[in-house]
Amino acid sequence: MSDTLATSITVSEAAARRIRAILARSDTDNALRISVEGGGCSGFSYKFDLTHESDGDDLVIEKDGARVIVDQTSLAYLDGSVVDFVDDLMGQSFQIRNPNATASCGCGTSFAI
Repeated sequence: MSDTLATSITVSEAAARRIRAILARSDTDNALRISVEGGGCSGFSYKFDLTHESDGDDLVIEKDGARVIVDQTSLAYLDGSVVDFVDDLMGQSFQIRNPNATASCGCGTSFAI
């Protein structure tokens, strides 16, 4: 895996803090897996899962004690993205600022390329 791939997705400090807090409550999981699936109102949707497994070709991002895992297929859609955690009047959520998305739905969980 090249250094370019290792830095192609950024995890914000807020997201790292939230991931650590979530994983601290788990006895088995040690990472947040982010993937892209077909579906959603804009064509693709983001999926977030807790996991303790990674495949040999997964991208593993570590920031301030938080681990994020992205599979190679999803990486093609997420390249250059920023994973953030937002806590505002509208609620709490992980958000992905994806420079590859040409459109997204109002809730921010699906997008088009």
